[in-house]
Amino acid sequence: MGGSGDDGRPVLVALRALKLGDLLVAVPALHALRRAYPHHRLLYAAPGWLEDAVALVGGFELLPNQGLDEPLALTPGVVDVAVNLHGRGPQSQRRIAALRAKHVISHAPDLGSGPIDAASFDAGPAWVEGIHERERWTRLLQWHGIDADPQDLHLSAPVVPTTQPGATIVHVGAAYGSRLWPAERFAEVSGRLRQAGHTVVFTGSETERGRALEVAAAAGIQADAVLAGRQLLREFAALIADARLVISADTGAAHLASAYGRPSVVLFGPVTPAEWGPPPGPHIVLTKAELRRGDAFARDPDPALLGVAVHDVLDAVRDLGRL
Repeated sequence: MGGSGDDGRPVLVALRALKLGDLLVAVPALHALRRAYPHHRLLYAAPGWLEDAVALVGGFELLPNQGLDEPLALTPGVVDVAVNLHGRGPQSQRRIAALRAKHVISHAPDLGSGPIDAASFDAGPAWVEGIHERERWTRLLQWHGIDADPQDLHLSAPVVPTTQPGATIVHVGAAYGSRLWPAERFAEVSGRLRQAGHTVVFTGSETERGRALEVAAAAGIQADAVLAGRQLLREFAALIADARLVISADTGAAHLASAYGRPSVVLFGPVTPAEWGPPPGPHIVLTKAELRRGDAFARDPDPALLGVAVHDVLDAVRDLGRL
C-alpha cells in the first residue's frame, strides 16, 4: 500500500545529506517530527558515516545517501511523508519529488533555479535568509502545523563510555581551510591549559591527524593524547559528552558540545554565529565580525578567524570558570 513500509508502518523520510554539524542543528526539527508522527517508521537520509550520531537523536534510522547526485533508495510511492531538511534548491526538491510521497513538508520550491515538478509539493513557507539553522527548520515545521522548539537540541546519552572522562578537547580540524585557526595558536592555548592542570586531548578526522600531532608536539604534549582519526563517531560523542571543556572552530565538535551542554569556546570565521552559533548556555563565541570575508570554501583562514588571538581564547576559558 502506498505510504507504508515493509513492517506495515507508514514511512517518513527526512532528507539532509550533509555533515555532522548539519545533522545536529536539525535535531530540534527531528525531535518535533518524532513527536508528530509517533506511529511512523522514521528515516533520516544522509551519509552512512553518520549512523552513530543519528542513533543519538532517537527514533530515526539512517537511510544511507551520499548526496544529491544519487536518488534515495526508496520505491516511489512507499513514503507517506517526505521532509526536505536539506535546502530549497532544485536538486533536493527533485529528490523529494521523486519519492511521490503522499505528503511533503518543504519550503516553497525555488522555481527560479531550475525546473522541478512543482505539482509534487504541498504549499510551504518562503525561504528566509539570515536566520539560525535551528530556527529555519523548526519554522518550516511550525508553518506546516507541527509544534517545534529550536532549543530542543539535546541528544541521548552516549551508548559507550569515554576512556578520557573530564578531558579538555582541542578540536584542531575543520572541513575547509577558511575555518582552520593557526596550528601554532592551538598549540599555545593547549600548552597553557596543560600547565593549568587540564588533561588535553586532540581530536579531528583521520586526514587531520597530522595537524593534531603537530599541535600536540608544539604544545609539549605526548602523541598518545592525539585521538584524531582513532575514534569511532560514537566514541567521539562520548568524549565530548563528558568533557571538561571543548575548544573548536565552527564544526561538528562544537555542535556536540552544545547538544550535551558542555562548556565550549567556539571560533567563527567565514559564517556568522547568528546562523550557526551555539544556544544559550556555557558557550562563548569568538570572532572578529568586522573582518569577515565570508568565503566558506576558501583555502586560507577567514580574517574574522585570524582576528581571534590566543589571549582571547584563554580569557574565554577563564570566563567559563575553567582556568
